[in-house]
Amino acid sequence: MSILVVGSIALDSVETPFGTAEEALGGAAVYFSYAASFFNRVRLVGVIGEDFPEEHLRLLEGRNIDLAGLERGHGNTFRWKGRYDYDLNEAHTLDTQLNVFETFAPKIPDSFKDSDFVFLANIQPGLQLQVAEQATSPRIIACDTMNFWIEGAYDQLRETLKSVDILIINDAEARELAREPSLVKAARQILEWGPTTLVVKRGEFGVLMFHGSSVFSAPAYPLEDVFDPTGAGDTFAGGFMGYLSTQEEINETAIRQAIIFGSTLASFNVEDFSLNRMKTLEMQDILDRFAEFKLLSHFEEIAS
Repeated sequence: MSILVVGSIALDSVETPFGTAEEALGGAAVYFSYAASFFNRVRLVGVIGEDFPEEHLRLLEGRNIDLAGLERGHGNTFRWKGRYDYDLNEAHTLDTQLNVFETFAPKIPDSFKDSDFVFLANIQPGLQLQVAEQATSPRIIACDTMNFWIEGAYDQLRETLKSVDILIINDAEARELAREPSLVKAARQILEWGPTTLVVKRGEFGVLMFHGSSVFSAPAYPLEDVFDPTGAGDTFAGGFMGYLSTQEEINETAIRQAIIFGSTLASFNVEDFSLNRMKTLEMQDILDRFAEFKLLSHFEEIAS
């Protein structure tokens, strides 16, 4: 099964209480692709500038990632600079330079249009819809968004959601999108607009999944060392979609398992800056932590 992702490719400069990284490889499509590549072939569509380091391209090519949809624009690569304080759930943006990403209009190669799984990373909702409409026979379309688009392109986003099977956003975005303070009521409203599944990322508090009338709660993995949360949400989405792409049947059981795999990959990602921890990761590490996740919330039935 093939996975198509459309989103940002960036050079990030990040400062946390535990260190700094300058011009590190980042971007939603990059984090997603690297995580998903542990499970299946990934087709990446994005744009880079003339200054994008060749070493980063070699890193991605060395994974199971097809770069036929990668465009090199005239100008510099998208850059983001941010700072985290001890509350690692909140990023303070210090500088954003869109550069070639400002005029990014995804061009989906013909060879990518038959992708079975499609992830629409955080880009303008109108562009997300255009990508969704170009996919010829997807089994699953999932997407992410952010408060910027909820506030500035609300109607377009609502239209895009009609074509989406799974929406992956954080709890504040879910409430803002539904214009409802209760997360449960917000989820019910969002599911009426098109998606069959809503996955709500809650940072250090884990993940909530709403699927029909069912609710599933997964904890966050308790880590001793958290160095950089940048890209954790996109890494989660990559692990989530990567695992789903290995399943013959996409049912609630598979979605629950995919949430744990997504959480597992994200827990590794935050242990170092950029993709540094992911580069040393083996599949057995992922399976071992998946098993540890299961034990976190397992309990026995009470005696009758």
